Amino acid sequence: MTDLLLSLGSNAQARSLFRTLGLPIPLPATLRRARGPVSDRELADKKILFAAHADAPLASMCASALARAGADCYLDDFEPLRERFRGPCEAFGRGPHALALLNESTKLDGVVVDLSSASAVGDLRVLYSSLRGTVTRLRPSGRVVVLAASAAEGDAEKRATQQAIDGFVRSLAKELGRNGSTANLLRVKDDSESRAGAALTWLLSARSAFVTGQCLEVTSSARTVNANTGTHNRALEGKTALVTGAARGIGAATARALARDGAHVVCVDRQDDGALSALARELSGRAVALDIAAEDAGESLRALFAERPLDVVVHNAGITRDKTLARMTDAHWDDVLAVNLRSIVETTRALEPALREGARIITLSSVAGIAGNTGQCAYAASKAGVIGWTRAESARLASRGITVNAVAPGFIETKMTEAMPVAIREAARRLSALAQGGRPEDVAEAIAFFASPAAQGLTGHVLRVCGGALIGA
Repeated sequence: MTDLLLSLGSNAQARSLFRTLGLPIPLPATLRRARGPVSDRELADKKILFAAHADAPLASMCASALARAGADCYLDDFEPLRERFRGPCEAFGRGPHALALLNESTKLDGVVVDLSSASAVGDLRVLYSSLRGTVTRLRPSGRVVVLAASAAEGDAEKRATQQAIDGFVRSLAKELGRNGSTANLLRVKDDSESRAGAALTWLLSARSAFVTGQCLEVTSSARTVNANTGTHNRALEGKTALVTGAARGIGAATARALARDGAHVVCVDRQDDGALSALARELSGRAVALDIAAEDAGESLRALFAERPLDVVVHNAGITRDKTLARMTDAHWDDVLAVNLRSIVETTRALEPALREGARIITLSSVAGIAGNTGQCAYAASKAGVIGWTRAESARLASRGITVNAVAPGFIETKMTEAMPVAIREAARRLSALAQGGRPEDVAEAIAFFASPAAQGLTGHVLRVCGGALIGA
């Protein structure tokens, strides 16, 4: 489906004309997205600025992560930080550079600000001083990542200071969206610094193109099973993944992303009209026609994995039966809750013995489950329920090193959204920081990252892949 404004936005003359006429219509920027398999050098030759408050507790982690991913590191305050960056950068053949030596017309690909030691309101000025002049130097589809400590620890002023960062980042995301750029917050608990590099790299990469205004918190909650926490080609090599609702849309994109990363993918959908089996053949995977809401679905899946351990489970299957509450039937309610929520609870329970230590479970929630929506009482209830289940299971399974995370898509360009009335579809596209709909691949990239060994420090999260949707923020 064609987005006319996005097409116009890719034309420099059209953008100039809209600005000249002063038309109050946002022309969205074309987003820079990743293509091909995940690379060890996801940030190759990207110019990333690092700024910090005080002693910059996370500087060494950032230096290692950025250098390993191939970035060129620029330092806002060169002398105090040079020695922290020199070793990691030179190990990968790249020395740190002073921002002052960079030509002012040269664009930056990203900015990282370490506010993890901020404990007083005055410390927040670093956000203002380090970003005020540099955000204008971001190239289109640039990235800003602010590093912070847990907002739930410390005295009242420290907690207030750390929570203030959240509001800053969400607001900045909305300002940057017109350029296709993003801003996100990465919180790092004291004992989990070694797990943070992969998340930082992903948020700075083109694989997070439709993720903005979000917060991820790296913790040591899930027991370490595989000490390898870097980003690697074919990270899922030798692993088995199950994707429900795999025939089309987000499910098909997810199956492709997991197969790209090396997984053997079992593709499950309610029926096989040719699309499911074609996808499985394309990926050298396996097609399973199964009604995930059937009473015996769990037992069928348990038998399927009786002798083959399972490493990744993606609960993507979902339906809508949109009706206002007064017009909703018993069947509408029962069908939505059965497919979208009950099936997750029951199939995971059945599959648990087959889950390998350190496995990954990823559920699909929705912005509607966070914000609600007219005519979607059943759907929103089911997707909110997914969030509650995800958080509870993440705590329960952490001792086995199993992580459980949810991805909550916003407006994604699929067959389902193509059927929306034109006015509703246009409003849904524009009411976000990036002023456009996402692609199934955007959601798939988030799922693939959560499925990777590098994401061991992330569990119990609900990550919105919504382009900074203005509802439910």
